[in-house]
Amino acid sequence: MDWTVPGGLVAGLLIATVTAPVGVSGAVFLLPVQLSVFGVPNPAVTPTNLLFNVVAGPGALWRYRHDGALRGGLARSLVLGTLPGVVLGAAVRVFALPGPDVFRLLIAALLLPLGVWLCLRSVSPARHHPPPPAGELRPRTLTGLALAVGVVGGIYGIGGGSLLGPILVGRGLPVSRVAPAALAATFATSLVGAAAYALLSLVSPGDVAPDWWLGLACGTGGLIGGYLGARLQPRVPERALRLLLGTLATALGALYAAQTLT
Repeated sequence: MDWTVPGGLVAGLLIATVTAPVGVSGAVFLLPVQLSVFGVPNPAVTPTNLLFNVVAGPGALWRYRHDGALRGGLARSLVLGTLPGVVLGAAVRVFALPGPDVFRLLIAALLLPLGVWLCLRSVSPARHHPPPPAGELRPRTLTGLALAVGVVGGIYGIGGGSLLGPILVGRGLPVSRVAPAALAATFATSLVGAAAYALLSLVSPGDVAPDWWLGLACGTGGLIGGYLGARLQPRVPERALRLLLGTLATALGALYAAQTLT
């Protein structure tokens, strides 16, 4: 349709502007839009979402790097854990979870707890305590967690960093430190995940390759929005952003849960 490309551009711009300040690429919220508004078929919607991450990621990352927020080993640790997981997740998505009903149920299972968690943290923030340095986190625990999240990210098309961010913030790390690392992990794993889907499309029937025009349009909007969101991070109250994201995630998760059950 003629409105698909401009619509994808606007959707990517708006979503990335809101989500980039808290380390979420926006793909977790863009995917339901692709399914319901643009009608991207399964499982092609997942690599299309990964394509969005690849194109949109450099906007926020460039801004965070310019501000010196990408220093340290946290981003490297997350990338090393999620990279193998996203390849495995891509294989699971193509060969084991191609149906839309199962996929909608997976969306609901991911968005509902994430949304509720963000809302609760916004309304009743945890006690403040000194955040542990990244080097003092248990390496095996961090790697195992990143691997598991990478698998989920490969299935869902979010790269994994969007789920690792809230978990690490819950452990006490500040958002200003976690957000750049989570977005870096999302960008790296999305590159590998998109390549994995491209290879799988050569040996798998059905709609496995991404919707290139829509993915590029959403990603271009996300490139601009991610830069704006990263630049606005110091000026926007963290509690307001978390509450907004939590409400949106909860509403989308409930919608897809209801569609699956009915």
